[in-house]
Amino acid sequence: MSERRTALVTGANKGIGYEIAAGLGALGWRVGVGARDEQRREAAVAKLRADGVDAFGVPLDVTDDASVTAAARLLADQAGGLDVLVNNAGVTGGMPQQPGGADVATVRAAVEVNVIGVVRLIEAMLPLLRRSTAPRIVNMSSGVGSLTRQSASAGEGQTGPLSVAYAPSKSMLNAVTIQYARALGDTNILVNAGCPGFTATDLNGFRGVRTPQQGAAIAIRLATLPDDGPTGGFFEDAGVVPW
Repeated sequence: MSERRTALVTGANKGIGYEIAAGLGALGWRVGVGARDEQRREAAVAKLRADGVDAFGVPLDVTDDASVTAAARLLADQAGGLDVLVNNAGVTGGMPQQPGGADVATVRAAVEVNVIGVVRLIEAMLPLLRRSTAPRIVNMSSGVGSLTRQSASAGEGQTGPLSVAYAPSKSMLNAVTIQYARALGDTNILVNAGCPGFTATDLNGFRGVRTPQQGAAIAIRLATLPDDGPTGGFFEDAGVVPW
């Protein structure tokens, strides 16, 4: 691995993902912009480069084995390896997803990207991460994935609308985060989940109250943890999020 650190950010062509890439790039990192759409991906890369970021495009569909394998090969060949993986790509799954009227296909779509896609990518990138001197895995979750907050009484920290797709997919992502942290506990790979808060993105129709730059802050913090930093945790700007 070179001394200059390299990160891959999925869903980095817009919103929080773009701001994560911009933030890491501002720290002098080389950043892979992972995204499916070629035009949007290359436009994001061009914008980042114009701002002085050493960015490069990574064609990536987290739901496709061949795409993920090709992305790992590109990182090995073009960047020489990988130091940080930020699993930011996510979907709501669509509508409806309220209990009693949910579409199973909606649940499947959310889990395919938000959970299975993350597992697929981690598995493909682990050989590269193991070669890094300071590897980090950051899974972008959500406060609505907190079972504590989901089950709280109204007015006492209850979060999110009723959902059997998006919210449970983030709960499962949190569980996946714990499992990888446990499995990699004897290595130098730190694995954590981050909540960006209610950020204005197209995922929520831009109804959020935080900017994408604010939402990206927790991912940047977890990506740059010191070697003695936490692993297997769930964090937001204010601190630890209850499971």
